[in-house]
Amino acid sequence: MNRDDAIELLHQYTKNENLRKHAYAVEAAMRAYAKKFGEDEEKWGIVGLLHDFDYEKYPTAEEHPAKGAEILTEKGYPEDIIYAIQSHAEYLGLERKSLMDKTLFAVDELTGFIVAVALVRPSKSIMDVKVSSVKKKFKDKAFARAVSREDIYKGAEELGVELNEHIAMVIEAMQSIADDLGLA
Repeated sequence: MNRDDAIELLHQYTKNENLRKHAYAVEAAMRAYAKKFGEDEEKWGIVGLLHDFDYEKYPTAEEHPAKGAEILTEKGYPEDIIYAIQSHAEYLGLERKSLMDKTLFAVDELTGFIVAVALVRPSKSIMDVKVSSVKKKFKDKAFARAVSREDIYKGAEELGVELNEHIAMVIEAMQSIADDLGLA
């Protein structure tokens, strides 16, 4: 189990460049939190990379992330990685038990929202995104309406991190891979 294998699996199942970029953004945020919490950065990064790898082929609630979990089980991925990926799907109703589970849920929706905020900046650069601009856009219900603000608030709360600190951490993580995200 390593990043190269996870990237290969992601690319095998995910052809859409924006979905790949989402995986990279979640990976960066997961790695940043793993470092903060003194956890395994490689493992947490792999969870971020693979959390939606099956989504393009299996986009329904009946299939995602269940099909992905089956594939990862067949490939011998550890149970805690598979569980974290399953628990990020709120509709499955699984308890998020570990810090890794909680972190994946907390960063998933937020990374997408931050990308949306970056794309409406004149520069279209994540380097210009600030916590205040993200929080301001939270209030605009029409902006990035598909992103669940409730999940973002709930994620930070479950993680035990203050919302501004959480947003800042994820922005900084994403800024570190701005080129990979096409948001430099």
